[in-house]
Formats: sequence, structure tokens, C-alpha cells
Amino acid sequence: MPATKIFFNTRLKLLFFIACAACGIIALRLVDIQVLRHSAYLEMAERNRTQVLYQTAPRGRVFTSDGVVVASNSPSFSFYYLAAGRKDIPYLQQLAQDFAPKLGMSEEALTEKLTEGLKSGKAVPLAENLSPKTTIALQELQIYYPGVYLVEETKRDYPYGSFASHLIGYLGSMTESEWRKRDTAMNYRLNSKIGKNGIEKKYEAQLKGEDGGAYLEVDYRGRVRRVIEDRRWQPGSDVHLTLNFNVQRAAEDGLKSTSTGRGAAVALDTRTGAVLALASAPAYDPNIFVPYNDTDLSNVSKNISEYNLAVQGTYPPASTFKIITAIAALTDPDFDPSAHVNCPGHYDAGSRIFKCWKHTGHGLMNLLDGLANSCDVYFYDVAARVGASAIEKVQRAFMFGRPTGIDLPGEKAGNMYGPTKRARNKSYWFIGDTLNLSIGQGELLVTPLKLAQFGAALASKGNVYRPYYIDKLVSNRTGKETQVGKTEILNKADYPSSTYDLIWTSMKYTTDTGTARWAKIPGLDVYAKTGTAQNPHGDDHAWFLAFAGKPGEEPSIVVVVFVEYGLHGSSAAGPIAREMLKAYFGVDDLGNPVLQRKSLLNHENYEELLDGPAGE
Repeated sequence: MPATKIFFNTRLKLLFFIACAACGIIALRLVDIQVLRHSAYLEMAERNRTQVLYQTAPRGRVFTSDGVVVASNSPSFSFYYLAAGRKDIPYLQQLAQDFAPKLGMSEEALTEKLTEGLKSGKAVPLAENLSPKTTIALQELQIYYPGVYLVEETKRDYPYGSFASHLIGYLGSMTESEWRKRDTAMNYRLNSKIGKNGIEKKYEAQLKGEDGGAYLEVDYRGRVRRVIEDRRWQPGSDVHLTLNFNVQRAAEDGLKSTSTGRGAAVALDTRTGAVLALASAPAYDPNIFVPYNDTDLSNVSKNISEYNLAVQGTYPPASTFKIITAIAALTDPDFDPSAHVNCPGHYDAGSRIFKCWKHTGHGLMNLLDGLANSCDVYFYDVAARVGASAIEKVQRAFMFGRPTGIDLPGEKAGNMYGPTKRARNKSYWFIGDTLNLSIGQGELLVTPLKLAQFGAALASKGNVYRPYYIDKLVSNRTGKETQVGKTEILNKADYPSSTYDLIWTSMKYTTDTGTARWAKIPGLDVYAKTGTAQNPHGDDHAWFLAFAGKPGEEPSIVVVVFVEYGLHGSSAAGPIAREMLKAYFGVDDLGNPVLQRKSLLNHENYEELLDGPAGE
């Protein structure tokens, strides 16, 4: 066979093998594309043809028990860039130059975001929470630049500003650690806002809702050709609080009006333990964390205090604790509440003289007079007779030294004070400790919420309730209640009804004629006790405890007001408690019914009250 023919056949065979190999590779590639990785390539193709503009779902609203919306949502717009169409750097630089001033950004920062979107191939938000004014300006420019779009969304809005801010909380952007720990089933995005404190954080999963989005078909220039699918968002569940709007507002206005602007006020339903008000001052406006993009916040500090004084601040309960001492005395069969003790203004404990707050003395005092006038000497004498152990036992019955059990993070337990704890610590107990204990001083510490829990137990004649603030959660999808608050009794301070009756009588007498007469309101039965806590670091702190009901009815509300450095419980805290009670019962100073939407403190009346008698 000629060499030329052999060479020709070899080349044909080689070409045949090459062709077969090429066909095999093509076939394998087709199998890979059409069968093995069909879904992945289909998704990539769809992504090249479509872009998604996500729409954040409205968060669930927060309501007070009387139907006022205290956390809602307002319309806002987000500005997106779709990485399609023109992709050259000069185009992006020109886009950044024109849009940056409208967005309040530097050209460098905007170019960086545009480049990020270009590299990722996904729609990226250039700005969020745009105000209507900015939105109009962007709409005019949008016509000349393909690939940029405005998307309507919602932003969190707190219509009453700092109202119950320590309870409701606020939103903020996810941190890196929060992003790593996120619940992937909830479809968070890098720019998602989440609850950072309070109810917003605790009920994040229920409030968030399900985001929607517009799935758009775009051409090679990035222009939208049509909307492929518009997935409607699903709002989160609504939270209904047990708070009474008017009582909470009265508490907050009152605390703001004090000379220090620092303190706490708590109100509970004495029949259930439901929280009617929970105020801590100073408060903050959570709107500063979700502003419109062009809002000027240069003069607004975001260095807020998340410290909730109502559940985390611990202080001596002062003379409000004399009720405990009185109950301990009434458990002694040899104690005579009508017997008189002379108060010359001081008490001789042998090694030390203990003074009464009224240095000139109160004269002859029995239990009724002693509580009404908050006479220290009377309770020194009573404590010396019944002993510290009896007082400690009553503390335990009302669960002093333990958290109230409210479903809030960081609640402080306070400190129960008595000889048993000293014995455990292998330390001595002295007569001076007993005397300090009898008037609520020394190592004894409570939070305003704990004192309110104690007041509710007095009003209910022994029921120590777990305070709760959630009435119900309601799904916006189904309309069904997904969680309902419930009454829970933690303990029963089981003392004779006659004991509670005498305590009530003494506290009513304190309101009518004694140190708590600030809280006297015509047409209501108000039972109160004042307190002034000694403070080695400055001015004394002010306490006021009161529960009330309509004549012939059981008390339905207890209020506790604490004013830091307030000096006197009667004059500093008493007027605030009075306004809270008026707001709850819907009456004026004369006890007449009033129509109210919001309960604002009557400042003229407040100043007039402050000019009255001082003391405990």
C-alpha cells in the first residue's frame, strides 16, 4: 500500500476519533446541563433574566389595653440598583455623582455600593427609609438612569415617642454575630432591622412577619420589561399589652416634671397582677434608631440608657416597709394595736440614740397614728418587742428578696434583710439592725416593681401575683390569638382578714389625715403609705405606695412611685401617684368623671401640691 494512502487513512482515523471525542464531550455537557445540574443552570438563567426587589414586611403593631397603637409602621421608600445593563465604571461614577447629594452620601460611598452590586450581580439597596421629599427628587432622576428603582416599604414608627420605651424597646441593624446566629427560616437579609431591646427583641419572631418582593424581568440594559411575580408581604402578629395608656402617660409626665427627672412608676391590677403602667426615667425616643434617611440627627445622641429602673433599680423601701413591721406585730397575740407609745423625737437603744424623722416628736402614738404619721419611734418600739425574726418571716411570706417573676430580662431580686441571713454568714445581729429593719432601712433592698407586687398582695389580702404585661398576641394572617396572658399566684401571704382590715384602715387614715393626703381623691377609697429612703450619696429618695377602688368595691389598682433624690415621698412622689389614680378612674381633682384620650399632668395643680406639707 502506498505510503500516501496509509498516511491519509491515519489522518481520517485521527479526525474520526477527535470528532467522536468532541461529540462525547458535548453529549456529556448536555447531560450535565439538561439532566444533572438542570435546576442550578435554570436558576442561573432566571437570575440573569430577573432581579428581585425585596420589600420588608410591616412589623406587628403594639397596642395598649385601651386600643391605642404605640408602635406601628409608616410608609417609606428604599432605593435599589440592579446589576444589569451598562456596567462600565464611568457610568457608575456619573450615577454616583448625580444621586449622592440627593441621598446625603458621599460619591465614594455610593460608588462602593454600586460596585458591590455589580460584582454580586444582585439588586443592592443604596438607601433606606427615604422621606417623601427625597423620593420625589429621585423619581425625577430615575428616568435618565436604567438600573435604579424605588421600592415602597415600611419603617417602624413610634407615634408617642418615648412612651413605655423601656418596655417596648427599639430596632437596630443586625450585627455580624447576630447574622451568624440568625434563624435562617425567617429570611433575614444583611440590611434587616431587628429588635434590640424590650418587646421588640423578645417577640422578634412574632413581630417580624414575612417579607415580600417584586420579581422583575429585565433587558440587557437593566430596564424592567415586566413584573413576573409580586409576592405580597405578610405582616407580623400584633401585640396587645395590659398597659393602660392614660395611666402610663400620667406616670411618664409626672416623672419628667420632678426636679431630678429620674425615677420609676409602676401600676398593677390588684386582681390579676397585670401591669397597667411601667415607667422608667429618663426614657428615650426609639424613633431615633429608625429615622428617615435625610433626617438630621446631628444634635441627637444615641447613647441612651437601657437601664430599666422599675425592674433593675434596688433601693431601701423606707417607711413603706413599716406595713410589714405592723403585720409582724399583729401576729403576736400579746400585741395591742390600740396601746400608745410616746415619741419624744428619739429612741434610746442603750448604746445608741435613734432619731425619729420628726425631731420634735409625735407624742402618743398607737398603730393607727404610727402608720398615718409614719412615726419611727413607734415602730422602733414595736420591733424591739416582737423581734426581727417575726419581721423576717413576714418578708418571706410576701417574697421579699426574690424577683417578681415578670417576663423581662435583667430583673433584680433586691435583698431580704434579717437575722437568718446574718447567721448563715456567721455574723452577729444587733438591736440597731432590728430598729433599722423596722423602718425599711439598712441592708434591705427592693425594686419599684417588687414594692408594687407587695402592694397588690395587700390589696388582694394575700395574693402574691406574678406581674405580666402581655394581654394577647394576634396573628394578622389568621386573626387568631396565638398567646394569651394569664393570672398566676406565686404565693399566699396567709394572714387573718382582720389583720388586713386593720392595715387597710391605717392606710386609709394615712391618706385622709396623714402623710399620704396628697393621694386623697373625692369619690375614691385610697389607701396609701409614704417613704423617704436614706441615701448616703446625696439627697434622700422618695417613695409612694397606694392602692384604690370605688366605694363599696374591692381595690382594683396599686401604684408605686419612686423619685430618685426626691427628698420626700409625700411631696415628690405623691402627686404623681395621684395623677395615675385619676387617669385610671377617669376623674378630675373633685372626683368628677372626665373624657380623656391622653392623661397629661396638670402642672399648675402639681406645683400647688408641692407647696403643701412635707415629711414622709
